[in-house]
Amino acid sequence: MSNDKLTKIDSVKGTGCVVRGDDIDTDRIIPARFMKEITFDTMGEHAFEDARLQAKGQHPLDDERFAGAGILIVGQNFGCGSSREHAPQSLMRFGFNGFIGGSFAEIFFGNCTALGLPCVTLADEDLIKLMDSVELDPTQEITIDVAGNKVRCRAGDLEAGIPTGTRQQLLEGAWDATQVLLDAGDQIEKTAAALPY
Repeated sequence: MSNDKLTKIDSVKGTGCVVRGDDIDTDRIIPARFMKEITFDTMGEHAFEDARLQAKGQHPLDDERFAGAGILIVGQNFGCGSSREHAPQSLMRFGFNGFIGGSFAEIFFGNCTALGLPCVTLADEDLIKLMDSVELDPTQEITIDVAGNKVRCRAGDLEAGIPTGTRQQLLEGAWDATQVLLDAGDQIEKTAAALPY
C-alpha cells in the first residue's frame, strides 16, 4: 500500500477555547433538531446552539477572546450520550481541529479520529493549568504534539495521553479509511481477480 496520498497528522496548532464542565453530551454539542440536515455543511453554525442561546452571548464560543480558536479544551467525559457523528462534525465545521480534555466518551473519540481530529487527555492538574493559562492569555499558541505525546503552551510542556493505536493511525495517515481503500485499489483489484468465484 502506498502512503503517498494519506494525510499524516503529527501535530495540531492553534489558539484555544475553554469550555468548562464535565459530561457535556452530544445533544448539547449539536441539538437533535439539526439532525435532519442532509449534509454536514451547516453543522458548524449550530455548535452548542442551545447552550449559547441560554448564555445570551456569554458562551465561550461567542467570546471574542476565543474567536478563531482551533483547539477546544474541555473537561471530563466530553461527547458522552449518543453515537452521532454530527457532534465532531459540527465542532470541526465551527473551526476546531483538535481537542484536549480530561477524558472523552469512546464513540465521540472514535468519530473524531475518523475525521483526523486528535483528542488528547491531560492529568487533572495539568488540565486546570492549561484552562487557566488560556483564559488568562487566549492569544497563545497551543500545540497538540501527537508524535511526542505532549501539549505545548505558555504553561509549559504537558504530558498528553492518547491510545497507541490511535496515535499510530494519525501519524501514518491510516485514520482516513476512504483514502486507505483508494490507495489499496490495485491490490484490491488483484485480489478480486484471483478469487475463484
